[in-house]
Amino acid sequence: MRPVRAATYVLSICCAILFSVPCTSADDTAERARAIHFSSIVVDTHDDTTQRFLSPGFDIGKRNPDGHVDIPRMREGGMNAIFFSIWIDGRTMGPAAVVKALDQIDLVRQNVRKYPNDMVLARTAEDVRRAHAQGKIAALMGVEGGHMMGNDLHVLRIFADLGVRYMTLTHFYNDEWADSSTAKPEHNGLTDFGREVVREMNRQGILVDISHVSDKTFYDALAISKAPLIASHSSCRALCNHVRDMTDEMIKALAAKGGVIQINYERSFIDRAYKDAEEKVSGNVVTMFDAFKKECQDDDACISKKLNEQQEKLTAEGKLPHVSWERIVDHIDHAVKLVGADHVGLGSDFDGATMPEGMEDCSQLPKITEALLRKGYSEEDIRKILGGNTLRIMEQAEAVSRELNAQP
Repeated sequence: MRPVRAATYVLSICCAILFSVPCTSADDTAERARAIHFSSIVVDTHDDTTQRFLSPGFDIGKRNPDGHVDIPRMREGGMNAIFFSIWIDGRTMGPAAVVKALDQIDLVRQNVRKYPNDMVLARTAEDVRRAHAQGKIAALMGVEGGHMMGNDLHVLRIFADLGVRYMTLTHFYNDEWADSSTAKPEHNGLTDFGREVVREMNRQGILVDISHVSDKTFYDALAISKAPLIASHSSCRALCNHVRDMTDEMIKALAAKGGVIQINYERSFIDRAYKDAEEKVSGNVVTMFDAFKKECQDDDACISKKLNEQQEKLTAEGKLPHVSWERIVDHIDHAVKLVGADHVGLGSDFDGATMPEGMEDCSQLPKITEALLRKGYSEEDIRKILGGNTLRIMEQAEAVSRELNAQP
């Protein structure tokens, strides 16, 4: 036996004796991670791909040279449940906002109908599981901003009937009944009508989403809601001091009532150095958005593209630091250490944010599973983070809805 081979043999024997388990190579870990990932229900709770439906030439059924999401790349990345975001500028209110929201809901439904072999509209956790069993992608919807219901609870009920499964209470700007995290407070959190909106969302089985809201709005919604809350696309403020992220105290309060924080991948939400540099160079997120709004008018996909191009250019010029996809895992790990693996999920903000390097689109999602496995996460906990926690909270919201509707 050659010395090198002998040494390898002895090492493997010692490893087995010392740890009573077989030595696992890096390739074995990668293969195990891949098996876990592609057998799991991987739910992404926030994707702005809906805005691309408004752009001529975009086809979700084909691999596109730009953007983050389409069916081929979802298949490649194992994303088998997606929440399409229904979004319009928060300064559009009243009937116009309702009409635009309904137009986007219709676009989602049309695109699902266009690809029946790949996608199916889902309303419940059981629908998602059924779609997975059939090898299809579950398409769900979330309304990103309460301004789109036009101050009318009837519209909220229509949203529910059309398949909307969550509503973010605000977006960049305050709406008529709730304060946003990126605007000057007007209501001291939720108004009385805002509290009624939360109650009606509970009745309709629509998840209350607190991404984008002010800290006071968060605590008001938490106190009112009978169902657990979600933060559909937020990260951890302890790691990146951004108002769109959640403090440790907020994450603990969310989890104490069964809620889930779905980690956002946006560079400025996950990396403090990037966030600080970006604000110094370009201003805050609202300022940047408004600057491109003038150029792109009402083409929101154009705004997102321009923001991405600007950030990539500034990074290449050295004015913004590089951000690795591994920062996503840092935020997941921080939240898990804080409240446990039952209260963390994935909310990428694909097609609406600038992705960190190495997470250029949804085809890269298996990296997250492998990173968690290498950190020592159990298979059960990984499956929860990938999608199980979101399905659990959907089921809880459905149960609360049945209970409230059974009352006289």
